[in-house]
Amino acid sequence: MLKLVSFLLAPFALLYGLIVKIRNLLFDYGILKSISFKKPVICVGNITVGGTGKTPHVEYLLKILSTSFNVATLSRGYGRKTKGFGYVTPASTAVEVGDEPLQMKLKYPAVKVAVDADRVNGISTLIKENPDLDAIILDDAFQHRWVKAGLQILLIDFNRLITRDYFLPMGRLRDSVKEKRRADIVLITKCPLDLSQEQKVSIINELRLSQKQSVYFTGISYGEPQPVFQEFGLSLELIKNQDVFAFAGIANPISFFSHIKNRMNLVEAYTFPDHFSFSESKLSPIIEAFIKNKSLHKSMVTTEKDAARIRGLSNLDTEIKKALFFIPIEIEFVDNQENNFINQILTYARKN
Repeated sequence: MLKLVSFLLAPFALLYGLIVKIRNLLFDYGILKSISFKKPVICVGNITVGGTGKTPHVEYLLKILSTSFNVATLSRGYGRKTKGFGYVTPASTAVEVGDEPLQMKLKYPAVKVAVDADRVNGISTLIKENPDLDAIILDDAFQHRWVKAGLQILLIDFNRLITRDYFLPMGRLRDSVKEKRRADIVLITKCPLDLSQEQKVSIINELRLSQKQSVYFTGISYGEPQPVFQEFGLSLELIKNQDVFAFAGIANPISFFSHIKNRMNLVEAYTFPDHFSFSESKLSPIIEAFIKNKSLHKSMVTTEKDAARIRGLSNLDTEIKKALFFIPIEIEFVDNQENNFINQILTYARKN
């Protein structure tokens, strides 16, 4: 069956790939123009559809840059119902600005977070309205060639290398594998933290990366559960007999569910599409199952990105709000590469 589906999708993938390659050639030969900016612009993105861990890596960049520089981040605000340029505030909703920008703003309230599908207009507006900005981080814009970023960071999922993938709709590639050549830094994400040197060399060789490109390997580490509705300020006790009803609307929730299963008693796991638009009615099956459960220790747990969308559901019962938690994630560098990465980012920012 899978072979038949692949066979049927192959012509569409070939057509999509042809269009992508023609577009890149138009930029390569200057027929379509990329815009440069005087301010340092760091682009973080991928050439596949979802699931490489862009948001925690952008947040990591905000963490290391915001202590020394006046930095802003610009996203398109995927899934928002608004148009044009706008700033994200702690009072914004995911419907207004998108879940990922809202998550960043809540984590780094002092940082300017903006959304605009037109990246050129977004950067221009940020610079015009904030002349004291030192740097701008572009979220999910590697394939957006209208902007020529000063530093290009490409994320590649360890579990699905781009060399083993296909163009949409047959696979997950939204850009040509050859475009990896434009990256100054390549981050292999979602790696096991005990990745061997032989495995790293094998991946670098398979990707055929240039010696001029810096390559780093990162994995994911999970923090302690936090309340979705922070006004309640409750903590979740991580005990093995804690009954958990977990749900996730992200691209690849397998590791999230595995983490919960290893720490608590995972009763039910509910999977939704990436950037899923939650409502009280769509959460009702989870809530009903949670209420029927008679355990003295029980909770509903979701991802940090999903929590940003759920905060907008003001009509949830207070007891349900108190039972909702999210698990934050952070990136962790393999083999003590972190200092080298930090130095490379700070050096670029200082030089420019």
